[in-house]
Amino acid sequence: MSKFDNVTVLKEASVYFDGKVTSRTILFADGSKKTLGIMMPGEYKFGTELAENMEMQSGDVEVLLPGETEWKAIPNGTSFYVPANSKFDINVKHIADYCCSYLTE
Repeated sequence: MSKFDNVTVLKEASVYFDGKVTSRTILFADGSKKTLGIMMPGEYKFGTELAENMEMQSGDVEVLLPGETEWKAIPNGTSFYVPANSKFDINVKHIADYCCSYLTE
């Protein structure tokens, strides 16, 4: 899906890691939430409250998911799942554009 219709966009950005990661929140009529963001090159650790599905639109990234010991490349147009109440590492080699869906399993 290349666009979202009939949504609310929160104007204030979420800014992390001294501005190297930013996102905007998108709210849907059914109560679901997504964020659209950009990550500059670097290595970051994120914590989750809700489960997340991270779809990579563009860029070059690898992730180290909870319970894993090896980094996994995430090609553009694919996604990865992160369980609720966990942490994951992401290594951004080239500027990355992503869409994160928050899941209420």
